[in-house]
Amino acid sequence: MNDAANRIRRKLLFGIMTLPITGLANAAIRTPDASEGPFYPNPGMRFDDIDNDLVIISGRIEQAGGEIVRLKGRVLDRDGKPVESAQVEIWQCDVNGRYLHRGDSGGRSRDNAFQGFGHDVTNADGKFTFRTIKPVPYTSRTPHIHLKVLIAGKEQLTTQLYLADHPGNDGDWLYRRIPQQKRDLVTMHFKKTGQEPLAEIDLVI
Repeated sequence: MNDAANRIRRKLLFGIMTLPITGLANAAIRTPDASEGPFYPNPGMRFDDIDNDLVIISGRIEQAGGEIVRLKGRVLDRDGKPVESAQVEIWQCDVNGRYLHRGDSGGRSRDNAFQGFGHDVTNADGKFTFRTIKPVPYTSRTPHIHLKVLIAGKEQLTTQLYLADHPGNDGDWLYRRIPQQKRDLVTMHFKKTGQEPLAEIDLVI
């Protein structure tokens, strides 16, 4: 092999070695599953409005209390390819720590301006988006958002998303069950943008 060919080969090898591997590695790792919890609202408990904006309920003027944020992401398969037409559901307690569920009989009144549950459907790039509130603590739990991914009505993933560096995380029994090297896969890093704070996350099913 001549010197020119050797130089080309070395450049190709160097280029491959310097490619970022974090995204590829994450894409190959399934998002950790978690408990659905006791307050998944069945259809009879939900508002008629179950869109991806949980802050405003259709037909009402008032806006939900709490810090408004945006959550965006993608649904990917184990090869890192986007999954189109996946239904992504989220549900969480309101700013008063109350779920949209008949079984939650907490002491404080529900925020009737908060939708409590919503869903979006991924596009051709596997993307979904939500407008909601930053999660707050619930009784003995650290702040979290419940999430479920379904394809053709079949459940593919149920998990919970957590706030980065929240002091309640280390004391949360469900959070501690996640292997430390996988915790970032279910962690929301909110950043300030021109609008509401935004967190982006990939879900691998």
